[in-house]
Amino acid sequence: MAENWNGPLEKIDDYRWRIPTSYQMGMRVPGLIYADEEMLKLVRRDQAPQQVANVAHLPGLIGHSMAMPDIHWGYGFPIGGVAGVDIQEGVISPGGVGYDINCGVRLVRTNLAFPDIKERLRQLVERLFQNIPCGVGSSGKLKLSQKEERAVLRDGSKWAVKQGFGWTEDVELTEQNGCLQGADPAALSARALERGKPQLGTLGSGNHFLEIQEVQEVFDHDAAKTFGLYKGQITVMIHTGSRGLGYQVCDDNLDRMVQAMNRYKIHVPDKQLACAPVTSPEGKQYFASMAAAANYAWTNRQLILHWVRETFEQILRQPAERMDMHMIYDVAHNIAKFEDHTIDGKMKKVVVHRKGATRAFAAGHPEVPDRYQNVGQPVLIPGDMGTASYVLVGTQKAMEESFGSTCHGAGRVMSRHAAIKATKGRALDRELEDRGIIVRSRGWKTLHEEASEAYKDINWVVDIVHRAGLSRKVAKMRPLGVVKG
Repeated sequence: MAENWNGPLEKIDDYRWRIPTSYQMGMRVPGLIYADEEMLKLVRRDQAPQQVANVAHLPGLIGHSMAMPDIHWGYGFPIGGVAGVDIQEGVISPGGVGYDINCGVRLVRTNLAFPDIKERLRQLVERLFQNIPCGVGSSGKLKLSQKEERAVLRDGSKWAVKQGFGWTEDVELTEQNGCLQGADPAALSARALERGKPQLGTLGSGNHFLEIQEVQEVFDHDAAKTFGLYKGQITVMIHTGSRGLGYQVCDDNLDRMVQAMNRYKIHVPDKQLACAPVTSPEGKQYFASMAAAANYAWTNRQLILHWVRETFEQILRQPAERMDMHMIYDVAHNIAKFEDHTIDGKMKKVVVHRKGATRAFAAGHPEVPDRYQNVGQPVLIPGDMGTASYVLVGTQKAMEESFGSTCHGAGRVMSRHAAIKATKGRALDRELEDRGIIVRSRGWKTLHEEASEAYKDINWVVDIVHRAGLSRKVAKMRPLGVVKG
């Protein structure tokens, strides 16, 4: 995995590179990597392009096996991978979603400016750290009954709002309205249900975070106005997923798929691409359990949003409504979904796998909330502890070319182990504080694993998808206070 990849990359234009089907026998479609010439040097540093080629072997793939500029080595699919498959002839693959099902991002705006919170920033970060459980294996404040957990898995964030954890409009401003249809709690193993019960409403660890930010720059004033964003504004970003439940769902189904491939005579170059026909019992079971895990993740972020609002109310002593703490949007970064796309001039229902990629639907798409119909879907791209985050907007180009998909973050250039080694002996929390960023975390290890230098430059990655036309830059936020697991 560590050695450079030396396969062919044919230049299509300044931001698109093709892996031809002639590279490897069995590739059904070409690979397509979004990068500029300089970025390719980083892309070639591990075997992620090989994974793009491997994915191209899957039955039923349409168009290309794609990877965004935040591409890096993943399980089966590369992180940053996108693939659309024909429902009748194609397969669904847990490796195309990953272990952290519906890891995603939620962004909340306020009418506050930095001077309004400057003296209370440390207090806010400290109270958020107290109010929202984080860290490996953390348990939430809710004690779910078996019946309640099944309702969460079936109904998603609608369940949370019905219980009083949030506002009705939060559901409308969540991708898929916070509930992926077809979820079936009965498709989950007892172990997955057991892992999920104590963890709802927790941030977790790794690259997950909760961040107080300031809008530093606005690029598209019309879209920013529609989203309620302006320079100098305080925003809050929540980045987390389905916790141990999602991990277990992936694990359970991978075992099942490996066995199923023999029955269906499916051959892939990497067993991590274990898959089954979309319409098979195994394919249907995976989708039903994956959808349930996705609903769990949306509920998780909904609960955390509720406690963020409560925390701001406690520290700043005014109602969340008065502080205009309305959601801008919530997007999934790891998911497989049935979507309608135009293929060869005809509308067709396909299963789109996004693994470390963001949906980026254009203006006028029926799944874009009414209030954003004229500009398109907000695309939320988080930075990584100490780096900027971005809001972009979906484009027609993405609809035509990438199944309405774009990048999801910066993308790692160092493994977690390498990042710990490279930052050994440094007080990263103090370094961040010297830059005006207050950080609270459960332990030193996460800070070192998630050090900024472990990632590509987020500005560079976002610039590539902007110039490639997959999404358009709207606003850039800088971190002020960060809670890590």
